[in-house]
Amino acid sequence: MRNVSNSSASAMPAAHALQAGRGDIWRLIKPFWSSEQKWKAFALLGAIIALNLGMVYINVRLNSWNRDLYDVLQAHNYPKFKSLLWQFSGLAFVFIAVAIYRVYLTQALQIRWRYWMSERYMDKWLAHRAYYRIEQGQQGRLSDNPDQRIAEDLHSLTSDTLSLVLGFISSSVTLFSFVHILWAVSGPVSFAVLGQTWTIPGYMVWFAVVYAAVGSGIVWWIGKPLVGLNFNQERFEANYRFGLIRVREHSEAVALYRGEAQERAQLVARLDDIRANWWDIMRLTKKLNVAVNFYGQFAIIFPMLVSAPRYFSGAITLGVMMQIADAFGQVQDSLSWFINAFSTLASWKASINRLAGFNADVERAAGMARTIEVERHAGSALTIDGLQLSLPEGALLLRDLDARVESGEHVLISGPSGCGKSTLIRAVADIWPYGRGRIGVPADAVVMFLPQRSYLPIGTLRAALSYPAAEGSFEDAVIARYLALCRLPHLADRLDQAANWSQALSPGEQQRLAFVRVFLNRPQLLFLDEASSAMDGEAEEALYAALPRELPGLTVVSIAHRETLARFHATRWKFVPQGEGEGCRVEVMALAQ
Repeated sequence: MRNVSNSSASAMPAAHALQAGRGDIWRLIKPFWSSEQKWKAFALLGAIIALNLGMVYINVRLNSWNRDLYDVLQAHNYPKFKSLLWQFSGLAFVFIAVAIYRVYLTQALQIRWRYWMSERYMDKWLAHRAYYRIEQGQQGRLSDNPDQRIAEDLHSLTSDTLSLVLGFISSSVTLFSFVHILWAVSGPVSFAVLGQTWTIPGYMVWFAVVYAAVGSGIVWWIGKPLVGLNFNQERFEANYRFGLIRVREHSEAVALYRGEAQERAQLVARLDDIRANWWDIMRLTKKLNVAVNFYGQFAIIFPMLVSAPRYFSGAITLGVMMQIADAFGQVQDSLSWFINAFSTLASWKASINRLAGFNADVERAAGMARTIEVERHAGSALTIDGLQLSLPEGALLLRDLDARVESGEHVLISGPSGCGKSTLIRAVADIWPYGRGRIGVPADAVVMFLPQRSYLPIGTLRAALSYPAAEGSFEDAVIARYLALCRLPHLADRLDQAANWSQALSPGEQQRLAFVRVFLNRPQLLFLDEASSAMDGEAEEALYAALPRELPGLTVVSIAHRETLARFHATRWKFVPQGEGEGCRVEVMALAQ
């Protein structure tokens, strides 16, 4: 045993919000379109674009039809009117079919993209235990509520990206298709300035460009804070949902403490955040809607006002006037893509920022330097060499530890709370990266860790008992035998019952169920972190006595405070605090059997 004091690891940088740039956006969007799904994805995208082009073509045909209709009405030509109605019926039927399948294929591409992205991000989140390390390293986190990132922000990313891209393509094609129509039918306009005559060809096109540019500038100026407000709104909503879930998960403890008033106060505080931010969104949206609606409504009458003098002078027919109005509307609407899509753009950018932060956290957790090396070796003993443990912010927990646990040995770890006993087990499990040293685990050993609060998945009791093995891995007779051994015989006829077992069972029953898992999975190396603290003394001692009997040669490392368990162990590791900032050292002593 060797004890050496050393400085702790440096603290992680302070958390900050990430503003995603073009590189971050491309890194989020590109993977799916270069994956094994790319050919199906591009085929769907191509079909959707083709349908969009078809809809633009039909709108061009309807523009000409609209001109002919008003000319026929002006001329009181009833036979021609009936012919135009039949043309409209055919165009309308095709338009409806194209519109239906465009939506259908867009939804198909959206769910394919979202499913692929969700699987990928779930894998990244679960790999290298990033889900655990993100929660432990609070100071350096860019993102919160990773469940929301995967469930909601990925949905927003895929749906909004498709909506924006397809809308931009449709607007571009519409602009290209109608701008030459508007140029041709609007004709030139002439005016005199200081005795000189100026002529502007296709003047309605230039009016549309200037109109859209001014409107886009005003909308951007008013609405640019909306990205940050949407970002905060999603965060506040997620915090509120998380608070509600916490009350549900810890309902019994809250009820026993009579903590309803405190929980309500915390939930109301989170609800106040939602309300305050929502009012900010409302006020900004009101200003934005004033600009957008004024812009949109004036665009309806603007082309008629401009073309009316030519109509009343007899230069153009009523049909041409209506064609000008329709073409102007199509061109102006295409040029107004930014205005029409601004709210979606703001929501999309907020989702991109949240996903970029989440992605950065996951990648940083996965790439975190392994200063504590946990390796499998050919020996039969658990070895610890020069191990030093720290908290994420750098405070020293455990000074350099050299130790060895032989196969079949039972070690009891004791000491005051907060000195790093549980952290030592986390380091052996290779989920605690803060510190340095080397840990060797027998290569052929099945290792199990039992925390104080066992995890019970929601589902059938058989699945909860088999975890982490798959449901159905063990015969019912074997399960029933170990349920009886662990003093849970009343659960033997409930194996197919589905429930939230962490709520249905008492803490003591949950811990005894965890011991059933040990006997079913038959590990060679077992770590118990206060895994029997909720049991009565008789049940606890009975299970500890059953471990070497049922699992011969089992190596056990236990954290426990009850001295009655000392007789089931041959060695004690006693954690001894060394003073403020000095961490703990470990004293090894033999225990009388």
